Amino acid sequence: MQIPRDALLLRVFIGESDRHDGSPLYEAIVLKARESHLAGATVLRAPMGYGRSSRLHTTKILRLSEDLPIVIEIVDSKEKIEAFLPVLDAMMGSGLVTLEKVQVLRYGDGEATASPS
Repeated sequence: MQIPRDALLLRVFIGESDRHDGSPLYEAIVLKARESHLAGATVLRAPMGYGRSSRLHTTKILRLSEDLPIVIEIVDSKEKIEAFLPVLDAMMGSGLVTLEKVQVLRYGDGEATASPS
């Protein structure tokens, strides 16, 4: 699978306790991304964060450690990411979704994905 040099980074910020059809939301998103043949997805669990409510989520305070911040990052072509957005929207209740233009320098077995411009 190839990713074009000029691609998009889809970043999804949710809580660890967010669910979709009985499963953790982060797991459902990654499985749906794989089913959609996106290049790859990474889930990052953060030790601290807060969102719109300004409620602090941290591992330092035991009673708040049940809903730590989760970030899911997916990089692929603009077309494939944009096609995935309605699927993601249908899965999410709350959270933050961002898009960034990125340049892919390396993907896979060490071969460059595109020649430098």
